[in-house]
Amino acid sequence: MLFSDPISDMLVRIRNAQKALHKDVEFPASRMKESIVGILKENGFIQDFDGDGRKIRVVLKYLSFKGAISGAKKVSKPGLRVYVGFEDIPPVQNGLGIAILSTPKGVLEGRRAKAENVGGELLCEIW
Repeated sequence: MLFSDPISDMLVRIRNAQKALHKDVEFPASRMKESIVGILKENGFIQDFDGDGRKIRVVLKYLSFKGAISGAKKVSKPGLRVYVGFEDIPPVQNGLGIAILSTPKGVLEGRRAKAENVGGELLCEIW
């Protein structure tokens, strides 16, 4: 099945793989997905990832048989894009989660985008 929103498809695949307690998950690669997965690794939501240009394989992280990612929400959708200024970047789960934005400086985590005074398209929230 081909989704019209590849980032949403990636988030659903990761969430489903964690619920099924899979060790890893694969999905088609893109530069934006690779940037998002890199941010997830930096923030400790996944163990590792690698890509060969066509596929990205994510090694999932578990905390006592529960996935490190307890929730993920796609905010900006193909039918309704959501843009925020750097002062309007929302805190996710009272600071326990992260917001991921597509900015003119690349794909950034919300706190970093706020520190660099740059806003953009609010792609998703992970907690």
